[in-house]
Amino acid sequence: MMLKKHKIEYTNYGEDVSKIKVITLCGSAKFMKEFKEVEANLSLKGIAVLSPIFFEQSKTSKITKEVAQLLGNMHFRKIELADEIFVMDVGGYIGESTRKEIAFAKSNNKNIRYYSAFISDSTCI
Repeated sequence: MMLKKHKIEYTNYGEDVSKIKVITLCGSAKFMKEFKEVEANLSLKGIAVLSPIFFEQSKTSKITKEVAQLLGNMHFRKIELADEIFVMDVGGYIGESTRKEIAFAKSNNKNIRYYSAFISDSTCI
């Protein structure tokens, strides 16, 4: 991942942890690989990263409707806690749930950045 614009720089806040920027990642679970790469890269730049919880469902472990609702609500809370959101719009894809998260972030005056604005064909954020 190569940054195209709006480069995110490393920041060392020393002992003042209250100044550490918090970013919540939003997007489809089908981009789990990209989520992990971005989360690692942002964390190494001194940014606290909040990510969605991804579960792989199997025949023996299914997510109930109630649990899915709880996880969704928890993610909206992560958006509230963040200074901004980083939308994982890999290939330009933004699903319905992510659109709701973007709308929620806008209604809470959060800065919104998009993966597609940072990435070219290379690899490095």
